Amino acid sequence: MNGRNKLLPFVGMIIAVLAQSGSMVVIKVAMKDGMNKYVLVVYSMALSTILLLPFAFFINRSERPPLTFSALCSFFLIALIGTLGQIMTYGGIELSSPTLASAMLNLIPAFTFVLALLFRMEKIYWRHSRSQAKVVGTIASMAGAFVVIFYKGPPIFKIHSSSSYNTLQFSPNLNWILGGLLCAGDSLLSSIWYIYQVSVTRKYPAVIVIVFFQVFFITIQSGLFALIVVRDPSEWELKLDMGLIVIFYQAIGAIGIRYLLQTWCVQRAGPLFCAMFKPVGIVFTVLLGSIFLGDDFYLGSLIGAVIIVVGFYAVQWGKASEEKGIQNLETPCNVAPLLQNKA
Repeated sequence: MNGRNKLLPFVGMIIAVLAQSGSMVVIKVAMKDGMNKYVLVVYSMALSTILLLPFAFFINRSERPPLTFSALCSFFLIALIGTLGQIMTYGGIELSSPTLASAMLNLIPAFTFVLALLFRMEKIYWRHSRSQAKVVGTIASMAGAFVVIFYKGPPIFKIHSSSSYNTLQFSPNLNWILGGLLCAGDSLLSSIWYIYQVSVTRKYPAVIVIVFFQVFFITIQSGLFALIVVRDPSEWELKLDMGLIVIFYQAIGAIGIRYLLQTWCVQRAGPLFCAMFKPVGIVFTVLLGSIFLGDDFYLGSLIGAVIIVVGFYAVQWGKASEEKGIQNLETPCNVAPLLQNKA
């Protein structure tokens, strides 16, 4: 059972990361075709809410705890974190590229570790190498993120000459920096989401209900925001084009399946375990972005991503060493007492 309990969250997070990487690419495709990013969020969330509705009301209905006002407030707050993160992600991808957005996701383990320290979910013993590895790895991850944001560098490889898709009239370097900062902000919000999700799932362990209300509240929140920002009624028109395909992908894969898997994995394995899979996303995103968008991969992204990943795995080594040490301390030694008793 221990092997199965570790394998299922592992597979679940790989699928979730792949869905998120695909999401970044299709978002860029939709915006390249002229679809408004805020409208895309609203339609995707609304469709996902409709698809999740029957599952939320009929699966394991008799086994759920009562739905209280306190639980609804928790769902609303976790949805607000998700709404702000969605807005930052879409803006960051529009200004930069899916590859940079994916590189910024590698900040999530560092942010999660810092937040876990603040909320006393993690401890540091300064004289132990494992604690030193976690601190140094966290600092390295953040340093790597600054490299990705502020040093673009020459392209390493080019599929074809790709033009800029940015709609805001800034210089290319400023677009890149602003996009990176927005994506870094989304990573911070994602870390807060992971930490808070632990508390929510403990109070209300019905994952499908949590995800449904989260998506439902995000639909309302993002809808109100979009109505204020998007004034042109033609922006809300749906057409039989790539934008409609992207909405379906977002609703089913990037929102429904990914949110369910992430929430379930946080419940089963904890926030730091789930955060450790984010570096895998940059591999998926680089491949998908190169194939479907012809995105260039820049030297700064490579150097920064390598630093982030090294720092990330330093944190994970320290965490794994701590858990192994705790298990060794908790394992009773039956041999010595028996020998002593016989003597």
